[in-house]
Parts: sequence; structure tokens; C-alpha cells
Amino acid sequence: MSLLGGAALAPLSSLPVYADPADGCNVPVGRDDGWPVATVTEDKLIDRQALCAMADRIAATSDGNIHSVLVVRGGRLEFERYFRGHDEVPGRFYGSRVEDVTFNADTLHNLKSVSKSVASLAVGIAIDRGLIRSINEPIFSFFPELSDLRSPDKDRIQLVHALTMSMGLAWVEATPATGDDNDEVRMHQASDPCRYVLGLSATGEPGQQFLYNTGALTLVSAIIRKATGHPLDEFARTELFEPLGITAFEWSRVKGDSDAGGGLRLRPRDMAKIGQLVLAGGRWNGRQIVPKAWIETSTQSKLKASDRQSYGYLWWLGRAQFNGRAIQWIGALGRGGQSIRIVPELDLVVVVTGGYYQDYSPRAFQAQYGVFKDVLQGISPPA
Repeated sequence: MSLLGGAALAPLSSLPVYADPADGCNVPVGRDDGWPVATVTEDKLIDRQALCAMADRIAATSDGNIHSVLVVRGGRLEFERYFRGHDEVPGRFYGSRVEDVTFNADTLHNLKSVSKSVASLAVGIAIDRGLIRSINEPIFSFFPELSDLRSPDKDRIQLVHALTMSMGLAWVEATPATGDDNDEVRMHQASDPCRYVLGLSATGEPGQQFLYNTGALTLVSAIIRKATGHPLDEFARTELFEPLGITAFEWSRVKGDSDAGGGLRLRPRDMAKIGQLVLAGGRWNGRQIVPKAWIETSTQSKLKASDRQSYGYLWWLGRAQFNGRAIQWIGALGRGGQSIRIVPELDLVVVVTGGYYQDYSPRAFQAQYGVFKDVLQGISPPA
């Protein structure tokens, strides 16, 4: 495993990230960002020394590919540690570039496909506002201008199938093995990305089989824009981020629409807010931001995604071992080692960010999942 770093971009960079080490390692500092933080003397929910030892091992043995670890327990930020390494940051003119970064509490981090789960929250808000009638709306009802692409098979595709990655369309996701010969690259190069996605051939009945498809999020992003009158990033800013007290973020656009498949950058502290929001049934600081019913249904298993994981509405669902038994987690997962994992049974949120951006092997997943398992070792069982 490895650790990376990031440049301080937000206006709070003059504040310290940690308390004095004499007061206990990696104790989060209270800031004006809405997070209640734990103190060493009242901290009974975690084994701080175990978590500190884990972070020290990462710092000593990594090659710069784990960037941060944050732990929230009982609604409080209990543990926070940042590292140094290489990050993908927006290019000066286009694309991205690799930069050496010393990460801290103010550094925006590339979330990659964690962005998809944030988009799910925006869909839930839009449905609650009556801006989208139902997840069962036919996909072509949002795209009348693409009616020439309709067919009996494609007419069965509904919004819910985009949310569950089960549209039944041919799709080759971008990986190093596919190089530039994949649908994700061709979609972004197309003059009309939504036309590209819906122009692909039908391969099966919608809703029957999970096939990871970033093109689905191109459709979701456009649907939110069409339904709300605002691009996804603007709708999320007013309806989700501002109520959460998230003041610094970046969400890139492709051909005018927000890159819902992987273009969001947030601070890890704000990633943890997303996790706590889900854990609390859509509430933050006493305010209902996302409907509780949407949180509940979107984080329930809809389709089997792999041998060990299933999928909800743009949320992953899995199991981990805790005290010799299996516990359930809800996850927003992104390439490169990005993750928000929520464990309702333990009242727990764990955020990990990393820099395995070009590593599609199991190693990248194992690294951030290994951190999650190490955190579980430092968690006290519920009373």
C-alpha cells in the first residue's frame, strides 16, 4: 500500500490538520465545517492506538498510493490522517496531469466513480421535488430528439436500468487493456454522447444482468439537466452540497453536461459527510436533505454485481468480517482507491482516497479494502 499528498486548495489551509501529537495521534481538529470531532479523553468508540499504528505502517511502507483515511463513528469525526504522493489533477488546458501533492484536510481529491453514487443522491432529490416522475420512466421519454434510435428492445429501457447498470446495451468500459478502443473513450469523443450510448446495440433484456457502464451516467446527468433545468453540478451544489456545508468542490463537464461517471472532486471530510448523510437516512444536522425512502431503496440490493458484491441504485453493497461474523456495508467506490463505506450496524463511515489511477488490477481494490478491514480491527463492538 502507498500514500500520496495534495496541495491545499481551500481557504482553511492556514488551520492545522491535526491536534498536537502529545494530545493523541491523528485527532481531528474542530473546524467550521459542521463536523463534531472527538477528543482523546471522551473517545471510547475506537482503538486510537490501533488506527495510529495502521496509519504509521501506511506512511512507512507505501509508495504514495493511499492519500487519506478518515473514520466517523457515532456521527463524530474520530480519526483523520493524510499522506503524500502523486495525484491526477485537472490539466492547465484540458485533460489531467500527474502532480506530487502533500494532502491535507483542505485538498480536493479526485473521486472517480464515487461520483456515480453522489449522482444517485441528486436523482433522489429530483424525484422528491417532482422534477422526475419515476425511476420507471422510459429512457426515451427524456430524449425525444433521439427517437430515431428507438427499437422494441430499447423502448424497454427505463431510468431504473441506468441506475442499476442493467440497460442491456453493448458496452466496453475503459481499461488499460482496451486502450482507446472502448466505448467510454468513443462516447466522450462523440459530438452527442447520449446519442452514442443509446445508439449501441441491444444485447439483452433490460434489468436482467449487471454490466458496468459509465455511459449510463452520461444519460443520468443529461436527465437531471433536462428535468431540473440545471446541469448536475449546479443542481447538486444548491440541493445537496450547500445544505451539507460543502463549499469547495469541482465537477468537470463533457460537452456541457457534468461528468457524473467520474468527474467530481471533494475534500475527504466532505466525502465523509456524504457517507454520514446516507447513514442517517438522508439527514444532516437535523435537516432532511435526501428523502429517507430514497436512501433506503437506493442502498438495497437490486442485482448481483460479482461473487461478493451486489448493486443498488449506483451504490455497491458488500460484506466484511467483524468479530468473527459478517456485517453489511454500503459503498461508493472509485478507480484508484477511492471509497466511502458505510456500516449501519456499527454506526460507522470510513473514507479512503488513493492514487492507483492507472492500476486496474485487484491490487488497487485490495489496498483500499485492506485499509477498511484494518479500521474494523480498531472499532469497538456496539454496546
